[in-house]
Amino acid sequence: MKVTIIYDNETWLPGLEADWGFSCLVEEEDRRLLFDTGAKGAVLLANMKHLGIDPLSITAVFISHAHWDHVGGLPEVLRRNRHARVYLPPSYLEVAEAGRVVRVQSPGRLFENFFSTGELPGAEQSLAVKTRKGLVVICGCSHPGVGAILQAASRFGRVSALIGGLHGFQEYEILADLELVCPCHCTQHQAEIMAHYPETAVSGGAGKVFQFD
Repeated sequence: MKVTIIYDNETWLPGLEADWGFSCLVEEEDRRLLFDTGAKGAVLLANMKHLGIDPLSITAVFISHAHWDHVGGLPEVLRRNRHARVYLPPSYLEVAEAGRVVRVQSPGRLFENFFSTGELPGAEQSLAVKTRKGLVVICGCSHPGVGAILQAASRFGRVSALIGGLHGFQEYEILADLELVCPCHCTQHQAEIMAHYPETAVSGGAGKVFQFD
């Protein structure tokens, strides 16, 4: 399984544009799921082109929550891709295409190895992807709280990695058992997380790629 950060406040590779927002591509076998879409469609599509990601290759879109910096690029993606299924939290009401949009009403399996925590208090859902070494949890801004997200995801297996925006998170001990933490986008205390977990915490940025067995 492969995760590529497409949209972030910083860049990892030259030639990509940084902007406030978040999006990443999750690839597993023939599935290509786009997690969130950043703030601006033009930036998202430009970064995708630079990374060699064809919008038509996306098989599913997962939106964590309705804030502009996570859904701004969605109209552009949907204009270019007419077949991808879109998984939305119930609180996001703007998109309504019968047969294409799935309102994720509760925690559960989206399709093989892909799960949603369901919309937690804070109006946000997170994605959990099963790998042989545990679950990789991807979050947008962690408005419900990192602890609540990890607890909700743990019903699907042992959480081994966490990627995404962690907002004002400071309960650093919660991350002690994780094998990988990538705090990006809105995370306010990245330096502190890195200092607490120098062996498992890594920087994000557009163009950063993670491979999981």
